Amino acid sequence: MIIFAQYKFLALLLLAPLFLVAYVIMRGERRRRAGRFGESPFTEALMPSYSGAKGWVRVVLFTLAFIFFVIGLARPQMGATLKEHKARGAEIMVCLDVSNSMLAQDYSPNRLERAKLAISRLSDRLKDDRIGLVIFAGKSFVQLPITTDYVSAKMFLGSVSTGSVPVQGTAIGDAILTAIKSFSVQSENSRAIIVISDGENHEDDAEAAARQAAEIGIKVFTIGVGSAQGQPIPLNGSLLKDKEGNIVVTKLDEDALKAVAAAGGGAYVHAGNEEFGLNPIVDEIRKLQDEEFNSVVFEEYDEQFMYFFAIALVLLVIEMLIGERKALRHIFD
Repeated sequence: MIIFAQYKFLALLLLAPLFLVAYVIMRGERRRRAGRFGESPFTEALMPSYSGAKGWVRVVLFTLAFIFFVIGLARPQMGATLKEHKARGAEIMVCLDVSNSMLAQDYSPNRLERAKLAISRLSDRLKDDRIGLVIFAGKSFVQLPITTDYVSAKMFLGSVSTGSVPVQGTAIGDAILTAIKSFSVQSENSRAIIVISDGENHEDDAEAAARQAAEIGIKVFTIGVGSAQGQPIPLNGSLLKDKEGNIVVTKLDEDALKAVAAAGGGAYVHAGNEEFGLNPIVDEIRKLQDEEFNSVVFEEYDEQFMYFFAIALVLLVIEMLIGERKALRHIFD
């Protein structure tokens, strides 16, 4: 695999076609000036040593040299070796509620998008910690296995929507149990589950799942998303209604989320518009004993830029040696 350490220089490649365009314009201007002295056959006879073909060869060689030079500036690299990487940190599984109630707009633009933004910002704070993502509604599944690849984490997070889980509901307990199974075998001490939900759990015993996590050393934190007064749920261009035709209002169930956090040995935070609640929870996780993780990664790269610079130099030398004149023997034929 080839990567570019200074990939921004590749934008200069957009200039390459301009050299050819400029040469075409220059030849046209030269032809126009020569036309002042007479017809084309006559003016060509006055310049028997001039070679138009060599001019094209020179500009093509110069353009190719420029392309190779720019690629060299971008510092192409190739992965050379796989190396074992050791890091110390925590493992964090985020359980994100994606039920329809997360579409309520008591946050901007809605509960789910605000939660996704907070998780994305959380990944920016992490360094050697591992993060994973479980999404849930009526059922749960692992959206992102535990990883230190924060770029991939953001990509997976971006694809999450209320349609990601086809079964509606809010199975917090099932999400916690799924998260428990998702930690790596290396992890024993510094493990935490963060549940982000409005707390309207109608499916299972979330407190029992949290107690099960605490018994094996996993702390369970909860973040309440929503308001006590509640909000309607926008869905398919209208507001969600029940079987009787009444508008469904989703309210934050803080008591349920506080009970889950207490059973899991963690803490509950109510999400605000400015401070969503992940930062104080991460500060609490930082107090846990860091775990040492081993992973195998590409860590060393072979620089390839010198080969591209060498090719560019050779092409420039050839371009200068060619010149624009025909061989002398043609003059005396």
